[in-house]
Amino acid sequence: MPDEAEPGTVRPGGRTARVRQAVLRAAEDSLAEHGFARLDLADVARRADVGKTTVYRRWGTVTGLLADLLADMAEQSVPRTETGSLLGDLRANARLVRRTLTDPRQGALFRALIAAATCDARTAEALHRFYDIRLKEWAPCVGQAVERGEVPLGTDAREVIRAVSAPLYHRLLISGDPLDEATADRAAEAAATAARAGAYVVRDTGATREGA
Repeated sequence: MPDEAEPGTVRPGGRTARVRQAVLRAAEDSLAEHGFARLDLADVARRADVGKTTVYRRWGTVTGLLADLLADMAEQSVPRTETGSLLGDLRANARLVRRTLTDPRQGALFRALIAAATCDARTAEALHRFYDIRLKEWAPCVGQAVERGEVPLGTDAREVIRAVSAPLYHRLLISGDPLDEATADRAAEAAATAARAGAYVVRDTGATREGA
C-alpha cells in the first residue's frame, strides 16, 4: 500500500480544488496583512469561508499550509521571457523579480514566507523547492547564450541567475534601499558582464549546467 500523502500535497480537482484555492488565497491575505507570526488556521478558514475541520484535516499545521502555498506559487509563476540575447533575458528576469518584490501584496507575502523559513525547516524546504523551480525555468537562457557564443562553455547557469536576483533581495530584506527598475537593470548588466568574462565558469565540468 503506498504511503499516505502529507497534508496539502494532493492536487485534486472539482470542489476540492476550489476549496484549496480559497484557502491558499486566504493564507496569502493573512500573511500579507499580518506576517507569519500571526498566521492561524482558524482565521484562514474564516477568511476562506471554509469549515475549520476541513482546513485542519487537509493541511494539519501552519507549516503544511505554507508548503502547499509555495507549491502553488511555483505552479502559477510567470514563464521566462526569451529576447534573443543574454542581457535581454537577464533584464527581463530582473524586472520580473523587482515587480514581484515591490508589489504591495507580493512583497509582503515574500517577506513573511522568508521569515517563516528562517525558523521552520519544512517551510525552508518548500521555499528552496520554489526557488529551485524558478532557477530551472530561467537557466536555459544561459545555455542559449553559450550556443550563441555570448558566454564561455562551462558557465554555471544557476549561478548567473542567482547573481541577478541576489542584489534585489538584499535591498528588500537587508539594506532597505530603493528597488527601482534602474537597480534591476544594473543587476542584470552586472551578471551578464561577469558571465561574459568567465566569472561563472565551472572549470571541472566543461559544460554548462542547466541547459547547455
